[in-house]
Amino acid sequence: MSPSINSQEVSVFAPATIANLSCGYDVLGLAIDGPGDRVVLRHTPDSKTKGLSITQITGDEGKLTLDPFKNTAGVSALSVLKSLGAEEESFEMEIHKQMPFGSGLGSSAASAVAGAFAVNALFGEPLSKVDLIEHAMAGEALASGAFHADNVAPCILGNITLIHSNSPLEVLEIESPKNFYLSVVYPHLEILTKEARNLVPKMLPVAKATQQAAHLGGLIAGLYSGDFNLIGKCLEDQIAEPNRKDLITGFDEAQDVALNIGAVGFGISGSGPSVYAISEGKQTAEQVTQCIAEVFEACDLKCETFTSGVNPNGATILSRR
Repeated sequence: MSPSINSQEVSVFAPATIANLSCGYDVLGLAIDGPGDRVVLRHTPDSKTKGLSITQITGDEGKLTLDPFKNTAGVSALSVLKSLGAEEESFEMEIHKQMPFGSGLGSSAASAVAGAFAVNALFGEPLSKVDLIEHAMAGEALASGAFHADNVAPCILGNITLIHSNSPLEVLEIESPKNFYLSVVYPHLEILTKEARNLVPKMLPVAKATQQAAHLGGLIAGLYSGDFNLIGKCLEDQIAEPNRKDLITGFDEAQDVALNIGAVGFGISGSGPSVYAISEGKQTAEQVTQCIAEVFEACDLKCETFTSGVNPNGATILSRR
């Protein structure tokens, strides 16, 4: 017996995320306080159209399709509806994009999460947040070309997440240390996730694989212990960053500036072009944010900036009736 519809309308929010965290390629991610996507979902029992209809998308500059089978939020929502046995009911969805496309901040993941999360909220939350991750992964795969959870898991759960396994899905949640702050800067460059993934080597020398494993283990230890010195030492990537950083004008200069001012680490957010720095303390992070932006602006690049702690909540319900 399928769950009953608990509300007639819900509005939900899914936050931006930073994936990889340098040494955690495809397995680490965190949610940030700041931008994100909002989805409104309505049950429309009087509609002659069965299933899910996307009626409105804002903030996308006309780039996204209203076809729910070709839209990340639609695909993840349909996945949850199918699991609940509710495909024949009628629903209308609005998608309000409140974060930049192709920024490396998990835009497609936020939409996918919001779609799945909205359906679950409308039905009174019969599925746990962990249950929703695989449904959101189906939507994310449509955009990224890869079935992975490093963005969708922290977007749903909040905090920092480690994907121990994609199949079967196993996710570990890690709370951020006290005074852990992020500088996030999005220079207006276009880097498509699928194209960026093609730059990542398919094979890695044993020495580099060993170093990557050591950095990942050290970073997890540093996060649990609150050792910012150790965290900084371990924010080094042997896989993606060396092959992607040349796509980001001013990357090396921005990294040098951030570390000289007081950030403990610096890297690419997801597939870029956004970059992130980690600092101990909000004041240092704010200074780092400003100086990174100045480097990109000197390269004639417009920027969007965020100084943020780690978002502990992940996807949230804004309203329901």
